[in-house]
Amino acid sequence: MRTDCSEQFYCTSKTFEFRYPMLSRPDEYVLQIPVDIPYQGSALELAQRILNSFQLPAYIERDLESALSKFIENETINFYDEEAEKAIEESMKPDYDVEDVIKVWEKAYKENTVEFGDKCGTEDREVFAAVYHKLVHSPALETILQVEHAHAQAVAEITNERDVTVASLTAHQSDEMSRAVDGLSQSCTTEEQINELARAHLDQLNLEHAKWDSQLDGMKEAQKRHYRHWVMERQTSATTPLSSPLGSLSSKTFLDNSDVGLDSAGPALQESFTIHLGSQMKQMHNIRVLSTDIMDFCRLKSGDPQPQRLQTALGLYSNDLCGIVLLTDVHLSGYTGVSKEFIEICESSTEFHFAPVDDQLEKVKATIKDGVAWRRKHMMQDSPQQFLNLTSTEQQSRRSSTKNLQTGDVYLTHHSNLAEVHVVFHMVCTDSVRSNDINSRHPAILGLRNILKTACSNDITTITLPLLLMHEMTEEMTVNWCTKRAELVFKCVKGFMIEMASWGGSDLKNLQFLVPKGISEDVFASLATMLPSIFRVSNPLVLKSMA
Repeated sequence: MRTDCSEQFYCTSKTFEFRYPMLSRPDEYVLQIPVDIPYQGSALELAQRILNSFQLPAYIERDLESALSKFIENETINFYDEEAEKAIEESMKPDYDVEDVIKVWEKAYKENTVEFGDKCGTEDREVFAAVYHKLVHSPALETILQVEHAHAQAVAEITNERDVTVASLTAHQSDEMSRAVDGLSQSCTTEEQINELARAHLDQLNLEHAKWDSQLDGMKEAQKRHYRHWVMERQTSATTPLSSPLGSLSSKTFLDNSDVGLDSAGPALQESFTIHLGSQMKQMHNIRVLSTDIMDFCRLKSGDPQPQRLQTALGLYSNDLCGIVLLTDVHLSGYTGVSKEFIEICESSTEFHFAPVDDQLEKVKATIKDGVAWRRKHMMQDSPQQFLNLTSTEQQSRRSSTKNLQTGDVYLTHHSNLAEVHVVFHMVCTDSVRSNDINSRHPAILGLRNILKTACSNDITTITLPLLLMHEMTEEMTVNWCTKRAELVFKCVKGFMIEMASWGGSDLKNLQFLVPKGISEDVFASLATMLPSIFRVSNPLVLKSMA
């Protein structure tokens, strides 16, 4: 067994020798393994890998771990001592330039230590964030929301006009193609003519889409530039209401809406609990189980959007962010399912604070390439013996899985133009989550753990996650299936939240478990009843007076 060094570190190979007696024979068994020093991993983990790879007896486990840990510790000390001696000997040579060494260390300190770094001015985005945060916590908040809503209305008008034009063009092309196909049966047209007509239709449709997309992109860019300039100009007048750059139009479009959505009262099926978790220092959390469409957390209702936008605007540049877990497939195209609907919602209004969702996804694609390459490189290195023990079909499946995203992988996008969400965790889920026998080590469950850890490390105090790891009800989701899946997720999330106390960062104040819309009331009631038995619900203690 060989444990290769990372390319970023210089190391040397040392042979670890371990002897242990055999029960059936008088001689000793000698084990020699090359180990890279300094070893970047865990000595205990390496000991377990040695035991599994060579199928060694269990009674030598403690002795092997102790000997290996001591070997790595001693050899690491010797390695650094030798490197230090070489450096000292090198520095004593006459041709050694000390000034070059000083410059290297000076550059390293400036690049990696804030205290010694070059003082530079605040970036424009940081200035804008500070100004915006100040304005939304002043009487100017209502005017800011009016302007944002008016800009969204302008984008919606162009979008509706685009949809009508494209639908009309598609209908016209369908009629024209139907007549051409009918002519084929009557020998009036040929297959070449039909293929040419289909290509012409496709080119025309693509040109129409490109024209409208260009118009929308230009409008959004102009709105964003004008909006940011307007906010920056008002930074000195945050104590008085702002004058809207859109005049009376914004107030009219913002306030004169009577078609308030029917869902304004919230989902019909929901239960809320207050729990305490922790062994010694207990933390209080608010937990809610609800049944609704996950897009309701992203989509602004058709009526007055102020209540929804208010919470998003106030918490945008704060340590009290809101997140949601969106299940997606292995592809980043976003042209299918719930991902397509999510992207359409994001593009329905201008993103004033962050990059558009398409640009964020393109950046994620570039980052994922590095992650997939790292996974492919370490696939054989981490568990070569386990890989060789797999069947040929399983090995081929494992190799192909390193080409794309896998179940449990998570990537993030951040937004300021959604209803109740600042951060979206896109967790990859395949058909494997439909199985009824997944356990706590399933990649989707481990993905939830990584999401909660990331949330605690980045000031996300409210998060919504799918309780059944599904966004829609399907035929295989029976009562037993839902109960078993909910129990698994409840118990795993509870363990992650207890573990979360040692991670540091922000406390997860509000946790929402989302079940698919359309679930029966009886099943929802059973899931809601299960939660108090798994979590520790905070109940008041009633004392009766004896007077």
